[in-house]
Amino acid sequence: QRQLVESGGGLVQAGGSLRLSCAASGSIFSNNLMGWYRQAPGKQRELVAVISSGGSTNYAESVKGRFTVSKDNAKNTVYLQMNSLKPEDTAVYYCNCKKSRDYWGQGTQVTVSS
Repeated sequence: QRQLVESGGGLVQAGGSLRLSCAASGSIFSNNLMGWYRQAPGKQRELVAVISSGGSTNYAESVKGRFTVSKDNAKNTVYLQMNSLKPEDTAVYYCNCKKSRDYWGQGTQVTVSS
C-alpha cells in the first residue's frame, strides 16, 4: 500500500503554472514534516519546499516567490502551487513525509518548455 500518491505533473510552457497534489494515508499525515523534492536528469534530488504540522514553511532559494506549499488537513493532502515556471524547474517531483522514517511518493514529471 502506497502511503503517498502524487498527481498534477505535466508539460507547460515557461511562465505557466502547475499544481501538484500529494494524498497521504491518514496514518502518517499528522505530526510530521511534509515536503516536495525534485530530481532533474543527472542531478541529485533536492529540496523544493517543506511544511510542518503547524503550517510553517520553508523553500529553496530557487523557488522562493514562485512556489507555494500548502496543505488541507481534512483531505490529508499537501499541494505545491508552481507559478512562473522556468525550464530549469523541469524534473521529477517527489512528495516526502518525515515521521518515524522517510516516506516517498512515486514521483510526477514536470516539464517546462522554453
